[in-house]
Amino acid sequence: MTAESALDATLYLKRIDDAREFIKLINDGSMSQAACAAAELGIADLLASGPMPVQDLSKACGCHAASLQRLLRALATLGLCAEGEDGTFSLTELGALLRSDAPHSLRSWTILCGRYLWPIWGNLLHSVRTGESARKLSGSGDGFAEMEHDKQAALVFNQAMAELTRLVAAEVVRCYPFAGMCRIVDVGGGYGALLAAVLQAESGARGVLLDRPHAIEGAKMHLAASGLSERCEFITGDFFESVPDGADAYLLKAVLHDWDDERARLILRNCRSAIPRHGKLLIIERILPARFEACWLHHAIARVDLTMLVGFSGKERTEMEFRELLDASGFKLTGVTPTSLEYAVIEALPCEP
Repeated sequence: MTAESALDATLYLKRIDDAREFIKLINDGSMSQAACAAAELGIADLLASGPMPVQDLSKACGCHAASLQRLLRALATLGLCAEGEDGTFSLTELGALLRSDAPHSLRSWTILCGRYLWPIWGNLLHSVRTGESARKLSGSGDGFAEMEHDKQAALVFNQAMAELTRLVAAEVVRCYPFAGMCRIVDVGGGYGALLAAVLQAESGARGVLLDRPHAIEGAKMHLAASGLSERCEFITGDFFESVPDGADAYLLKAVLHDWDDERARLILRNCRSAIPRHGKLLIIERILPARFEACWLHHAIARVDLTMLVGFSGKERTEMEFRELLDASGFKLTGVTPTSLEYAVIEALPCEP
């Protein structure tokens, strides 16, 4: 083989590898539907006690046996279950994250992405062309309107946010000092996963959770399960109208990225009206990098940024954009504390009037 033909062969193999990687990239999105189907069928819960044959699983979840077997084999390629030589299927450690009773379950998040967000992603091109949320095509308004009248959608959303927040909360408490803060308000705190982590870390602190009616009842249940009900006040309200006053710290975790700049400033101004001179505002959000590269962190941030575009009319922001929002709302950005996840804690203090 000549040097020229060897080079041609190397380039050919490189093109094959690139094509294979690209095809995998495109196809991986559809495989998330396999995980969503498994989550909705409760496959992980059924396999929690040990391996099961397909026939037994199909009867337990009311499925066509041969089709369920095809789904289970797809799940096996994702590492969510394993197919035994005897034809049974067993749950893997990774697949256990789909159990409804797992301490670090991601079942609701999987259903949120697969059932509620998946159809919206099909209209990403519309959002890129117009700058509008794809939800406007159906006249449904912002991404939170349906939760006011769809209890199941609200349940899935709030539980999904609690699942993700439990991961983030542990990092926030580890990285940011809450010592000395006696009263902490979680603005738009959902089921209270972040507030619970802070209160567990700071035994002398008391919490206030503000959210819409669809979240408050679940928050009461979750805080009660953590033994923190007596240290937390639950307020049904709207952060576009007002925020409870007089706290040492105000938490905004993954709230501002849901909204455009005008509504984000309104939330911040309501926080400014409520915060005392000594208070701190803590914004827990992703921060856009100056330049995107092919790495897990930038991939995660870009995916969420597009989700905000297509689904909620919101966006992720750079540190400078956060600084400008805060400056326009009576705050001064005083520090950014990164975590090992894609979130950072952005600290701001109220400016003198």
